Amino acid sequence: MGTPEFAVASLDALVKAGHTIAAVVTAADKPAGRGQKLQESAVKQYAVANNLPLLQPVKLKDPEFLTALRSFDAELQVVVAFRMLPEVVWNMPPKGTINLHGSLLPQYRGAAPINWAIINGESESGVTTFFLKHEIDTGDILLNRRVTIQNDTTAGELHDELMQVGAELLAETVALIETGDYNETPQEAVISKMAMSQELHHAPKIFKEDCRIDWNQSAETIHNRIRGLSPYPTAFSTLIGKNVKLFRSEVVAEQPSIQPGEYLTDGKTFLQFAAKDAFVRILELQLEGKKRMGIQEFLRGVQL
Repeated sequence: MGTPEFAVASLDALVKAGHTIAAVVTAADKPAGRGQKLQESAVKQYAVANNLPLLQPVKLKDPEFLTALRSFDAELQVVVAFRMLPEVVWNMPPKGTINLHGSLLPQYRGAAPINWAIINGESESGVTTFFLKHEIDTGDILLNRRVTIQNDTTAGELHDELMQVGAELLAETVALIETGDYNETPQEAVISKMAMSQELHHAPKIFKEDCRIDWNQSAETIHNRIRGLSPYPTAFSTLIGKNVKLFRSEVVAEQPSIQPGEYLTDGKTFLQFAAKDAFVRILELQLEGKKRMGIQEFLRGVQL
């Protein structure tokens, strides 16, 4: 069960490991773009290309869907970047339902773990496999794997790394479940062992206001927000009276003599905005009505 590209790598890993995929469940086709043409999910495209049985329910409690799902008689269900399942679905197979999550649980439970880990300036992230239960992202942990986050890593780059690491971890998890040789660790046990100073972070869905840059914050905080929202849903601010999306940046450790949100540029090679304590130099951006471009190309076409 999955929808976006992130889930395709896991499905492919299970196919290549020789597991029998009884069926694939993904989102219904949705109209998108200017022409409102029906768009198929990345998982559907993979399933069709590999002749895998496919279900696209609108409602997960639909009796017809439940009957069809039961008919496949799956031993195990695997969920990667799908949607919240009702108990009648996740409790169906004899070996249970497992999920792959893009964080080191119990940290960053929620819809946007990759984005929030970078926004919060974390130096590591990872992936976790766990059994589903009632509360979202709270089930018993099976396996996890850590990855390092560099200080210029974007959410898109971390997504791609976790997609591959997660696919490997998921294949390993399914192999263990197949043999029955696995251990489960309750997340409550992990939380109780966490140091008193270690805060439990959450990863809620990101809304437009989360993407607006507040230049009164520290330069490091702003830099982390820019890369944590790049390439999507993208941090933004205003420049010459227009919205501007910000994709890449770096911190210039120099105390500004101008107000937060004001900028300096030589008109050729750099554009930097004043934050509370230093400058945020913009490396890649997209002005409203323009294409995404590097700063030098941008400055050749726009006079500031």
